[in-house]
Amino acid sequence: MEYFFVGIIILAVIVVVYIVSTYNKFVALENKIEEAYSTMDVFLVKRAELIPNLVSTVKGYAKHEAETLESVVNARQSALKSNNQSEKVKAENQLTEAVKGIFALAESYPDLKANENFLSLQYQLETIEDDVAASRRYYNGIVRQFNTMLQTFPSSLVATFNGLQKYTMFEAANEAQRENVKVEF
Repeated sequence: MEYFFVGIIILAVIVVVYIVSTYNKFVALENKIEEAYSTMDVFLVKRAELIPNLVSTVKGYAKHEAETLESVVNARQSALKSNNQSEKVKAENQLTEAVKGIFALAESYPDLKANENFLSLQYQLETIEDDVAASRRYYNGIVRQFNTMLQTFPSSLVATFNGLQKYTMFEAANEAQRENVKVEF
């Protein structure tokens, strides 16, 4: 009988240790998610600060392209006003698409493509876009780890008990980005 109680106590200790260590892993991953998101947010703010300069430079060359420029400004405002991560993900993806529209627009204006200010802004924006892409990959990797742990048994029991929920990953903004690129010679 004595061994039975000792066995129960050992089992209870093992369960408690598992629950505590699993919870601590969730906390560590959530902290990494916050850190990754903050890092990405720094780059997104830098990008948002560059966009008005880019828009004003393009305005001088492409006055009748107001719709494209307006979409960039509106997308930037949405991104800055986003309150939660899901809204931020959606707004930032829309902003990325809108900025691509400016670069596509520049192709139609040779003088704009040769403008030093535009070229400098374009280079800075491309550099920041690379930084954003790298930080998104890191963020998505940490979110994947967290979500996997959240969904696998028995750690899912600890997650459910603590009210933990899935995080949203940054994904391609639209279906066109997922299609294979067609190369013609």
